[in-house]
Amino acid sequence: MGLIPTKKSLALCDKLSVSSFFRRRLSTMLVQLKFAEHLKEAVTYIEQGHIRVGPETVIDPAFLVTWNMEDFVTWVDSSKIKRKVLQYNDKLDDYDIIQ
Repeated sequence: MGLIPTKKSLALCDKLSVSSFFRRRLSTMLVQLKFAEHLKEAVTYIEQGHIRVGPETVIDPAFLVTWNMEDFVTWVDSSKIKRKVLQYNDKLDDYDIIQ
């Protein structure tokens, strides 16, 4: 899951803290990945259904994101926030404007 830095020894699991799990939560990952500026804002985005992990939309802010899934955290295609981000970066496609 990415809670300990190496796979060599399970002795590191004895030193796991609660903060290790907190850092892998989806809401915290959104702040780290710059999807949201604050944790409260990230929780709101998740609860409103604007975030997906892989093909599935996630509405639980406590969802644990593994290292493998970290690259697949994105906006939902129908999200208005995604549209605003693309429009701000001048990457909004004309086809997306019609829909």
